Amino acid sequence: MNYTLHQLKVFVEIVRQESITKASETLFLTQPAVSIQLKKFQDQFPLPLTEVIGRKLYITNFGKEIAITAQKILDEVSAIDHKTKQYQGKLAGKLTVSSVSTGKYVMPYYLSGFVNQHTGIDFTIDVTNKQKVVKDLEENKVDFALVSVLPNNLSLETLPLLKNSLYLVGGKEREANRKGKVSAIFQQQPLLYREKGSATRNAMEAFIDGKNVSVQKKIELTSNEALKQAVIAGLGYSIMPILGIKNAVDKGDIKIIEHKGLPIHTQWNIVWLKNKSLSPVAKAFIDYLHAEKHSIKTKYFDWVEE
Repeated sequence: MNYTLHQLKVFVEIVRQESITKASETLFLTQPAVSIQLKKFQDQFPLPLTEVIGRKLYITNFGKEIAITAQKILDEVSAIDHKTKQYQGKLAGKLTVSSVSTGKYVMPYYLSGFVNQHTGIDFTIDVTNKQKVVKDLEENKVDFALVSVLPNNLSLETLPLLKNSLYLVGGKEREANRKGKVSAIFQQQPLLYREKGSATRNAMEAFIDGKNVSVQKKIELTSNEALKQAVIAGLGYSIMPILGIKNAVDKGDIKIIEHKGLPIHTQWNIVWLKNKSLSPVAKAFIDYLHAEKHSIKTKYFDWVEE
């Protein structure tokens, strides 16, 4: 066996996400890079770790057992590293954050300065759907979560970071060829939705329900990036957070369509359980956010407020 710690980390994340695509997002790697590491890891075992059925990835029972052991190895290695750094007088430990998918455009900017100041810190961002974010919080699996809509079933501490604005959008070509009033979009055009449980979908459905119209056609996509590409390709119209589509808007690939009642404004918040005992690393991160959140917003997100 010649597997590396990197391969163990990649495999554990694939098992956690049950998706190479989602694992690549969480690990900040490309999909081909993750697939290559999975193949190299698999080649060292006589039994399959994963299987693909109908384009969906499944983890075999053997693979689940290996993932449990792999996680124990990673935890032990991490503990050795943290103890060494603590003896050197450095802030060291793990920081875990669960983020809804659009939050991947926000969270790295609020983490980078802190992590760069304290090189002894390891951090994990689980970019997933809102339901899993809430579940991770509820089960105390993470230190913090990044959400735009607060779950009302949990007692939470909240630190607001940034405004979140959702606009009605369409692809350049489809919008150029559209006829009729803007209000007719919701009745006559295909509408593109995020998956059920998504805060973006909930906001879009609430807005459309308030108009009392019958939607012609619904298309569901399970990630913000897939939704953006579908809009650009001209599959239909959607209501989307500006944070995830800014570059496409600047290039002209996506058009923002003015409509009464839009944009919808919510707030990006860092939240954690009110009764949670925060680690020294977690406390230091909250102190950092209190001190630096305004300068981070000014440096990277002034255009959002405008």
